[in-house]
Amino acid sequence: MRWHASLPLALVLGAVATAAEPQFNRDVLPVLAAKCLACHGFDAHSREAGLRLDTAEGATTLLESGRRAVVPGDVAASELVRRIASTDADEVMPPPDSGKELSAAERDVLRAWIAAGGRYERHWAFVPPVAVEPPEERLGGHPASHPIDRFIAARLAERELTPSPEAPPEILLRRVHLDLTGLPPSIAEIDRYLDAHAVDPEAAYRDAVERLLASPHYGERLARWWLDQARYADSNGYSIDAPRDMWKWRDWVIDAFNRDLPFDRFTIEQLAGDLLPDAAMAHRVATGFHRNTQINQEGGIDREQFRIESVFDRVATTGVVWLGLSIGCAQCHDHKFDPVSQRDYYRLFAFLNNQDEPTMKVPPAGEDLAALEAERSAALAAVHAHVKSRASELQAWEATLDADQRGKLPKPAQAALDIGEAKRSAEHRRTLFAAGIGVGDTAFETLEQRWRDLDARWTSMPTTLVLEERREPRRTTILVQGDFTRPAEEVSPGTPEVLHALATTAPTPTRLDLAHWLVDSANPLTARVLVNRVWQRLFGMGLVETENDFGLMGSPPSHPELLDWLAVEWMRRGWSLKDLHRLLVTSRTYRQSSVGTPAAAAADPSNRLLARQRRLRLEAEIVRDVALAASGLLVPTIGGPSVFPPIPDGATSLGQMRRPWQTSTGPDRYRRGLYTFVFRATPPPALAVFDAPEGFTTCTRRNRSNTPLQALTLLNDTAFVEMADALAAVIRTDGVVAAFRRCTARHPDDDEVGVLSALEPIEAARVLLNLDETVTRE
Repeated sequence: MRWHASLPLALVLGAVATAAEPQFNRDVLPVLAAKCLACHGFDAHSREAGLRLDTAEGATTLLESGRRAVVPGDVAASELVRRIASTDADEVMPPPDSGKELSAAERDVLRAWIAAGGRYERHWAFVPPVAVEPPEERLGGHPASHPIDRFIAARLAERELTPSPEAPPEILLRRVHLDLTGLPPSIAEIDRYLDAHAVDPEAAYRDAVERLLASPHYGERLARWWLDQARYADSNGYSIDAPRDMWKWRDWVIDAFNRDLPFDRFTIEQLAGDLLPDAAMAHRVATGFHRNTQINQEGGIDREQFRIESVFDRVATTGVVWLGLSIGCAQCHDHKFDPVSQRDYYRLFAFLNNQDEPTMKVPPAGEDLAALEAERSAALAAVHAHVKSRASELQAWEATLDADQRGKLPKPAQAALDIGEAKRSAEHRRTLFAAGIGVGDTAFETLEQRWRDLDARWTSMPTTLVLEERREPRRTTILVQGDFTRPAEEVSPGTPEVLHALATTAPTPTRLDLAHWLVDSANPLTARVLVNRVWQRLFGMGLVETENDFGLMGSPPSHPELLDWLAVEWMRRGWSLKDLHRLLVTSRTYRQSSVGTPAAAAADPSNRLLARQRRLRLEAEIVRDVALAASGLLVPTIGGPSVFPPIPDGATSLGQMRRPWQTSTGPDRYRRGLYTFVFRATPPPALAVFDAPEGFTTCTRRNRSNTPLQALTLLNDTAFVEMADALAAVIRTDGVVAAFRRCTARHPDDDEVGVLSALEPIEAARVLLNLDETVTRE
């Protein structure tokens, strides 16, 4: 019997990839055993006997040889120990072809683990979070009152570190403005805050937080975060990359965040809004989340293949966004590291395999879509009835036409004449009538105009892509090696066995059951994953650094008790994202300066213990928004179709298809970056250079690069040149100090004023828009 290097033995050993401890004590042995085996990729299955080593039952099963892989407490009798010490290439674990080898220390870990009883534990992320009472700690000599600060202070105290002081008031105000709305504070807002801060700093800050949470721009800020995860873009992708209309879904997301739709409901409506009782139009629009997949419009493709590819993407996205697991890795085989089998994968696949993918019209507020469609149909029927009433006259007119007269008719009328009378449709006759005897027929022209007006309202109505459950479910099978042409065992909808049970009484569970399962309080992952991702947004790094992987190969939480407390508290507060943001940004941990101490830098160079805040380069869209706001050009309109700000000539011709870019004029030219039209194949360069995702796959954390192209973009891109011109006008009227404060929120020092004053206004403006401070959240 041989185990090969694929799945780790320690799938359910409670593995947390921690550094090896200097001593083998009983409590850490399962963790250490998991680490050394996970890192060396031991399979959870025997190639010959189907033996599972990821459970105590499997590891202690009696083998054909009469031995057991693990005999708790008996090292000598454990086949695993013999195999890891073997020099026989056919027996040694890991096998030579894996390219991995256990160190002597790792073999000692496994022996010690077995000698201590071979205790199995569940991986920490698969155990439901339990809230613990925040520790009693002191900050700056005073008891820490905020629960988050108490957790952070306790860890800092263990390392004899102290937190940084609170950031200067104007820097803190700019930070919370950018984090909650994505826009910098105006000079008037800064001055009002400073006046209030001088009287009561705590009240001033909390009032500012409440004002920002109530701002309609809060929804825009959170929407950009969610659109990354939803792989949103304005085109279909692949080589054709034709434009699509999805902005109605984007606007639904903005509105949902602004009205603080609880995240559990937010989840349910996006994954299964069409299946809700009495589903409204907005619920159906919400299902656009899983229509953000690419659509291949190339000729000669197998459409079923690419439909399956879209479902693959939906399964993987659901796994990453809600569960923080790379479930997509089980598409072709059992997951190599996590306890997710290929069967688990295709049971999840079955939930998302039973939908049609229609394009739905979305009427404006107050418009009854069904009534408009009925009125439009009735108007057309009235036109057809009028034409029919004069059928004999139409035939007589047609009989008088010679070749020359026929050639002068509109092309559609000529085409209708070429069709035999018996085969003509009512539309053909209407076309002929309009070109002939209908001219001057007042009754006809009135009916025709009525229909045209209604048809124009109908055809110009915005559309969006949605999901719609099929009446006849598709058959779902496991696909051998993920190949859609190789169906195997049929499966029904279900969830991974390692997680909590799916609660449903339906004979065949639906997407609605899946959505409820994801936000069930028994789910150990969803709340943890999402609070960690919000934490990452505000602090630059999650409590779990691998925010998209809470599995065996992910990093352990830096503050596990805090993570669990936040997850439980968020659910207790009704899944409110506004409450969660309020909780996080009012902590002293969030409010502290990003300037650390040498002692903290030496003891914790990556700032995992949070002795300071982090400086964060702004996201691509927010770089644009800050420059628009500072220059005074920003048009703050919320929602609507995507817009086309200036981009370099030819930027959209780099793909297979040259896509037109009709640069917006008027207010649309200066809208927020959230509304910029994005082709997947050729995204706007100013967004791409600042690391905006392209929308091919879900993005849970953006890269933050620092390149010369970014400086060149801020200096030379047409849009930024226009913003610099506007900021130069501010300098001419209000001076360099006002322009500096617009960009950074703080007052410049004398040296900075001197340098800027020596420049021409346009040069000073270009410098200010290119400052590190301008494009950074301090």
